[in-house]
Amino acid sequence: MRQISLRSTRARLAAIGAALLTALTVSVIGAVGASASPQGCLVDYKVTSEWNGGFVADVRVTNLGAPIDGWELEWAFSSGQKVSHGWLANITSSGADVTAKSYSYNSRIGTDKKTSFGFAGSWSGANEAPEAFKLNGVTCDGTVSDPENLTAIETVEAMEPGWNVGNTLDAIPDETSWGNPLISAELLDTIKAEGYKSIRLPVSWSDYIGEGPDYTIDQARLDRVTEVVDMAIERGLYVLLNVHHDSWQWIRYMPTDHDGVVAKFDAVWTQIAENFKDHSELLVLESNNEPQFEGTTVEEGDAYNDELNRLFHEIVRGTGGKNADRLLVLPTLHTNADQARLDALDATIAALDDDMIAATVHFYGWWPFSVNNAGGTTYDENVEADIVGTFDRVGATFVDNEIPVIIGEWGVLNYDHNRPGVHQYGELLKFYESVEWHARDTGGIAMQIWDAGQFLNRETLEWRDQTIFDYFKSGWTTRSGTTSFDSIYLDKSEAIGAESLTLNRNGLEFEGLWDGDTELAEGTDYTVEGDTLTLTASALTRLSGDRSYGVNSTIEARFSAGLPWQIHIITYDRPVLSDTTGTIESFAVPTQFTGDRIATMESVYSDDGTPTGGDWTPFKEYWTAFQPDYDAGSVILKPDMLNGIEDGRTATLTFHFWGGGEITYQITRSGSSLTGTAL
Repeated sequence: MRQISLRSTRARLAAIGAALLTALTVSVIGAVGASASPQGCLVDYKVTSEWNGGFVADVRVTNLGAPIDGWELEWAFSSGQKVSHGWLANITSSGADVTAKSYSYNSRIGTDKKTSFGFAGSWSGANEAPEAFKLNGVTCDGTVSDPENLTAIETVEAMEPGWNVGNTLDAIPDETSWGNPLISAELLDTIKAEGYKSIRLPVSWSDYIGEGPDYTIDQARLDRVTEVVDMAIERGLYVLLNVHHDSWQWIRYMPTDHDGVVAKFDAVWTQIAENFKDHSELLVLESNNEPQFEGTTVEEGDAYNDELNRLFHEIVRGTGGKNADRLLVLPTLHTNADQARLDALDATIAALDDDMIAATVHFYGWWPFSVNNAGGTTYDENVEADIVGTFDRVGATFVDNEIPVIIGEWGVLNYDHNRPGVHQYGELLKFYESVEWHARDTGGIAMQIWDAGQFLNRETLEWRDQTIFDYFKSGWTTRSGTTSFDSIYLDKSEAIGAESLTLNRNGLEFEGLWDGDTELAEGTDYTVEGDTLTLTASALTRLSGDRSYGVNSTIEARFSAGLPWQIHIITYDRPVLSDTTGTIESFAVPTQFTGDRIATMESVYSDDGTPTGGDWTPFKEYWTAFQPDYDAGSVILKPDMLNGIEDGRTATLTFHFWGGGEITYQITRSGSSLTGTAL
């Protein structure tokens, strides 16, 4: 283990009176939020009245640090308590998790000033006080933090969770070129209010760099980037600033234009570093996004990446000011997390001998699942192994040696609000839940979700899918339980029988099933044996109602913490595909879906079974090769996929449905014309 000198953390402990140390009182001190000043707080939780099944609690918050404007207190009940209503704060609950937010009239708390709120709730069995609180997303752990004196590990932990302002200042050529509006104070206020502690600000500088030898950055561009950085810092957000698409626009040519690329890289980073050298420690700098070098082996790429990372470090540190000990972030080649890439970066960091450095990689999961290709339709052992392996490697290589890690981008590659169905919804939620858990379990990691507009609608400042964001937010503090699948498909042509799912408890207690506000009866409606959850035929008959095609009802599996897991009861018949004709540019298979949904599709030549298009797998990429249109009743086959079928040959397509199994279909190509035949 490399020995690294750690900076001391400025801390102040508040005295806690003996009167507060009762069974019904919890007092804790902690950071209120990231800003340029020391922050800390005292939380006093006290049950003031209690009776059989009900109680009233008072919560008092004392600000021990710099004044704050806007607060959010989070905690989790450990013994099943529920908040019924509150006062002097907007209190919401999700399972065991509770959040209390300030109103406009009590959002400001001065130094050594107090605010308080209360609520009424219910309990059964026990009424234990919460074990810990988070105020504005920071764990109340008995310390008062100051960004000026944080270690690298502490800085990165203060940046968790993080959010990418993707496809904006990195868009080419302009900030709005890729469909997002200008970054505004309202956007950053929203991100802050939702609990994010940092933003990653990708910036593409290429179109704003003048000719050599000076490579002067356009002043208006530098001013705009500075404006956004300042807006974020004013709100107490950490900012990770980088050079982004420059990596493939000009840095990639370093093997054939070594001196030219190095001179340009030097000039660009010198100007950025000089511009920001006196900025708050909340600004963090990242060398290069997804480094790549044309025409090289991975070992040669490692060497070029090492050279640029060292140059970046030398430039920034050499500008002085707060850059002398600002946190610097160095990427692996391609921001890849394979062990060889981690080892190469580890060698760079060891040689620099600087205790304010973090490593960065990106994580988009097991590729077949991330894009829905090669049959990767579910959260299976391959997806799990990829997650576990990645966090085990970065933990052992870096975090265990006091080098923090920033997952600068994470998510799944083909998820987009404009491409519904690419990922089965429940399997997608399992992925998000598991990734955040393994990051928290590893420690010393900040996760920064990649959002190019697919999660937060930048126009309305609302989440496009509230459930997905709820899983993000819940994952910052706790696990959520799931089942082996989120749907039970009932064949309309058959009598309804009992159906079973496997409980994935994720360390939690299973608390039962609910249909809206009605709790289902164990023994009558369902049984649990070990991890097998079985819904009875009578319950499914009731839940399927008139058995119309599609989702008949949705029930919830609830656990002792985290979010409830939705299970959809779906009626379907075997889908029917019909004959048709078309062209390579326009071909759609008429389809009666009858309540079912497509999971994936295979395409092979009928005569020899080899994949069409010369692909390594018969499974085609969802949305890129095919796209179901459930409203129109068709499956659209895309030109790129159809062009892969050789002229004069016939391909057999196998559509895999979530409920109805496999259905085959044939396509014969003649020039640009196609004939489709149902089998």
